[in-house]
Amino acid sequence: MLHSLLNMFRVPDLRKKILFVLFIIAIYRLGSHIPVPGISIEGVRNLQEQAKTGSGILGLLNLFSGGALTNVAIFALGIMPNITASIIMQLLQVVIPKLEQWRDEGELGQKKLTQATRYLTLVLALIQSAGLAYLLSTGQLGQGGPQVGGILGPDPALWRYGLIVVTMTTGTVLIMWLGELITQRGIGNGMSLLIFASILSQLPSQFAAVFQSSTALGVTLCLIGLGMIVGIVFIESGERRIQVQFAKRIVGRRMTSGGSTYIPLKVNTGGVIPIIFASSVLYIPTLFASALPWAWLQTFVNDYITNQKSWFYVATYFLLVIGFSYFYNMIQFDPYRNAEFLKKQGGYIPGVRPGKQTAEYFHRILNRLTLPGALYLAAIAILPVLVLAFSGVQAFPFGGTSMLIAVGVALETMKQVDSQLMMRNYEGFLAGSRPK
Repeated sequence: MLHSLLNMFRVPDLRKKILFVLFIIAIYRLGSHIPVPGISIEGVRNLQEQAKTGSGILGLLNLFSGGALTNVAIFALGIMPNITASIIMQLLQVVIPKLEQWRDEGELGQKKLTQATRYLTLVLALIQSAGLAYLLSTGQLGQGGPQVGGILGPDPALWRYGLIVVTMTTGTVLIMWLGELITQRGIGNGMSLLIFASILSQLPSQFAAVFQSSTALGVTLCLIGLGMIVGIVFIESGERRIQVQFAKRIVGRRMTSGGSTYIPLKVNTGGVIPIIFASSVLYIPTLFASALPWAWLQTFVNDYITNQKSWFYVATYFLLVIGFSYFYNMIQFDPYRNAEFLKKQGGYIPGVRPGKQTAEYFHRILNRLTLPGALYLAAIAILPVLVLAFSGVQAFPFGGTSMLIAVGVALETMKQVDSQLMMRNYEGFLAGSRPK
């Protein structure tokens, strides 16, 4: 392992990319601790105390921002506006023909989609920063527990709201630019690595909180977390390979030779997106309860939605993750579109006729893969909820969402480093051998 790590810094080009990524991550973490102007430090401390459980949408947003949300920093919105914009664009490609046409245009169409995603990120950042400024002033940002108020001071002026909106929106655009710089000039996916850095930044404080509560409990939770990591690596590496045969074709004046390859279908195609969808849906009743003066709605939300010890919350969360897994997997891998594309390329699945039968074959395999993948994803999602609800600890270092992202990004980045080393006659990082 040590020799493999040294190999990464022996290649000048790879070393520059790694150092560049570390430099961008350092800038990102610095911005997560610079507060927006005109806020109350005492109010920020109260918000940090309320968010220690790391639950609900507040915990999810704080996770993706690396603690910048509870610091009310210039990067308080984190990556979430860009992630939301990317998800919305993927969903709109199914229903808007123009976006679907851009998707099929190759590199030129991808540039158009990227530009549209940037504009949508800017709009979402403006909306979310305005909502966040309002919630900070009214003390309704948190979920459960005492309300947090006074962050903007008594009777905040209108210009202070505008300053917060402009500052946070600018911070979101800067984060998006930093992520694109990592993707273009570094190694790995920029947005994923920034989320990865945010997750790792939260682990030391969570570990300290667990071990302060009980050393034996801390060791037990660490063993549970290690088991989760092993399970995530095993499932995330699993795939169903569909064999595809290509016939010989005449392209121009040349005869192309047929060949055999495969289409890999992952067990967990949707990644962490179904968990994000489920958490967002569960937060909608909380928003209505905070905005509407209905006592029965507030009581229902407090007893069943925000109370993670409620079996209604656990069951609803579990079913939502499974439902969104099926929904998102069908969007990620459209059986009919892929069957038509395969037919145009002159490919076919042995024993299956091209066209409609191939699409039905894809659909059947995708349904069989989605069920175990959805159950695995739902189990990973609710396990931290159950641990936090029944163990008595305030923070669980191995949250389902955080572990899925961290392990997935680590595996993908290691594979890219692996390919870079193999191109330069070095043994891969995963092989763990000496260079030739």
